[in-house]
Amino acid sequence: MAAFWETKSLDEMSADEWESLCDGCGKCCLVKLEDEDTGRIHFTNVACEYLDVETCQCKDYANRFKSQPDCTLLTKADIPAFHWLPSSCAYRLLNEDKPLPKWHHLISGSKQQVLQQKRAINGKIVNNADFDDERLQAHIVRWID
Repeated sequence: MAAFWETKSLDEMSADEWESLCDGCGKCCLVKLEDEDTGRIHFTNVACEYLDVETCQCKDYANRFKSQPDCTLLTKADIPAFHWLPSSCAYRLLNEDKPLPKWHHLISGSKQQVLQQKRAINGKIVNNADFDDERLQAHIVRWID
């Protein structure tokens, strides 16, 4: 029997199926800068203050939109704009009719694979809790995939 992500479009997925696509890499939790001239999104190595920099999990996931108004909310309405997501993101991959990577927990059966395969951002980031926004451009990274 085929897996739900192979038979359903993103629009057809239930809320639980949608949520399960997230691999927990933490890349959505990075501060991003948009080039005003080109519209290009640049990721920084500065993480949201609520991101646990070791586990790449939100410290306040249930209340993340209340505690962090700038938190990224991926919805089905946003599907046409998913091009800004990292190329390894399941939402973007499926939207582009590409398969999930072997390390994705829905394929491998282990949520630890994203960390073990070094697909998560742990160990590569700084926390935003006491960060000076004036220096953000110096923290643009190119290792996001």
